[in-house]
Amino acid sequence: MNRARSEYFSQGIVSSIPVSDTILRSWQRSKEHGLDADRPGRDIPVLTERELRPLAEKNRILLTRSRPVMENLYDQIASSSSLVLLADTAGVILYSLGDSDFVDRARTVSLQPGGVWSEQIRGTNAIGTALVERNAVLVRSAEHFTPDNHFLACSASPIFDPHGALLGVLDVSGDYRANQQHTLALVRISAQQIENQMFAQGFESEITLQFHSRPEFLGTLYEAIIIFGRDGRFRAANRSALLHLGMDRYRTEGMEFADLFHTTFDLLISQACLASKPVLTLLTRVGTPVFARVKGVNQTTTMGGHVPSSRERAINPVPEREVTDLENLEFGDPKVQKAIARARRIMGHDISVLIQGESGTGKELFAKALHNSGPRKRAPFIPLNCAAIPEGLIESELFGYEEGAFTGARKKGARGKIREADGGTLFLDEIGDMPLPLQARLLRVLQERIVTPLGGGTSFPVDIAIVCATNRKLRDEIAAGRFREDLYYRLNGLLLSLPRLSQREDLLTLARNMIAQLAGAERTVRLSPEVVALFQEHPWPGNLRQMHNILRTALALLGNDREITTEHLPDDFMEQHDEALRDRTAAGVKSSTAGTADVRGRLDDLESVAIRAALVECSGNVSAAARQLGVSRNTVYRKTRE
Repeated sequence: MNRARSEYFSQGIVSSIPVSDTILRSWQRSKEHGLDADRPGRDIPVLTERELRPLAEKNRILLTRSRPVMENLYDQIASSSSLVLLADTAGVILYSLGDSDFVDRARTVSLQPGGVWSEQIRGTNAIGTALVERNAVLVRSAEHFTPDNHFLACSASPIFDPHGALLGVLDVSGDYRANQQHTLALVRISAQQIENQMFAQGFESEITLQFHSRPEFLGTLYEAIIIFGRDGRFRAANRSALLHLGMDRYRTEGMEFADLFHTTFDLLISQACLASKPVLTLLTRVGTPVFARVKGVNQTTTMGGHVPSSRERAINPVPEREVTDLENLEFGDPKVQKAIARARRIMGHDISVLIQGESGTGKELFAKALHNSGPRKRAPFIPLNCAAIPEGLIESELFGYEEGAFTGARKKGARGKIREADGGTLFLDEIGDMPLPLQARLLRVLQERIVTPLGGGTSFPVDIAIVCATNRKLRDEIAAGRFREDLYYRLNGLLLSLPRLSQREDLLTLARNMIAQLAGAERTVRLSPEVVALFQEHPWPGNLRQMHNILRTALALLGNDREITTEHLPDDFMEQHDEALRDRTAAGVKSSTAGTADVRGRLDDLESVAIRAALVECSGNVSAAARQLGVSRNTVYRKTRE
């Protein structure tokens, strides 16, 4: 990076090491501000406590909402020579907390409350550049404009109010040698958490719509929130809502409820008043079904006197799907980052994608993120699980059918998943389970881009992107005669492999992110050191799905506590862990003492001695002994009986 920096400031171009467009734009702006890239920046004054006090009062609500989130963020990066910082819209640092061993070094460059870090004064830096770019920014080492700041790696994300106005910046700064790849993702998530908390004030008399494509995400930091006036006019939206609806926060003026959802505002209010369940289902303007809650209404709020019929009030089940983009899937694992980088390169090209990975590794989530990050994001994303639908129904689900095509067919027929995805993305999960006859029909559709419904003679042109997923080795299926080789090569334009959870380097970051989602903005929950150790060595056969369910259960058992311990983990998880540990131990002993007949007996003796010692040390307290041993209470009881 030093070479690229030298080239840019001496020649005005970079030909050696790639530099991001964000950094290049910031370097150019810094030069236009009249700053000298070779001049130290230590003579920049720091605001006194007296000068800082009115700024803190002006940003009192932001500080109040941000401090708990900053404390939770610091818990996740503690002991990494870092600081968590909050700055206002002028780049003035209002509040900080961090590692004592780094505070003194940070003060040498005024990285402290009262320090001014705007781009106009400091040149390229994460806080100032995030304010200008209005986007999350990572600035490392020599990417900083001023040489004094080259020892830093800084990750910053802007914070917006519900109307899209800039409130400030959240930043994590530390020694660039200790920089962790997932820090920017943590900062971005924490900024979104602060923004969601800012929605709690100022809209008491308005209608609040909270929604998400999966019901368990309602009430979490990934929840989408939109505020409407009582006339149905759009007032404000958070980041998640903008992403769900494919909206630009600067082009929302004059929008109404009917512009965003496939129903009327009157009907929404009526359903919210009369529905027997607190959660409704809606269809967004981009064709995505979502689960929703409505706040700020009661029986007297029903507009226009309209009372919906029983059919209008019916709440139909819809598929569960996560909505995100590729950027939000980056938590620091190199294998996942490689898959994301490769996926980004082919976006916008007519190249089919095949995602391979074990069950629960997030294949559909990745496919949806790929769709949301590409040029088709405003069009439908239509999934079909080939393993979840009976073989006799897959054909009609996929290709559609005309009226009377078969017994039990709908009176008006059905368009089919392929036509529903027209203009967007068709996601075929578990493609290896598709019957052979349908594989031939699918191949023709992909080659000709025309689909003919069952029982009909009319063909329809379609424009679709294809993403498939499988937990099988399709080459093995081809060799066994269960999958067409020509279809395989048509689908496998780009093969992306997702690692199993136990192989991911960002496992703990994922766990903490899930906790933040599930616990919601009002709770700060951490993992105990014992649970961290358990998670790192667990085989995770259920992958991300298993971790999500375990953490959801743990939070339910946690009550008002703030730390998840082994007491809060399900017994079957602990027993699964014990079995895996015993299998590894037995395999190790067996390999080192091949042919020895009493291996099992010695292992049992060792277990017995360890359990007795733990019970003695814990005065017979089984729960305490189980925690000390890192096993479940049931295991201690069972071994004691044996």
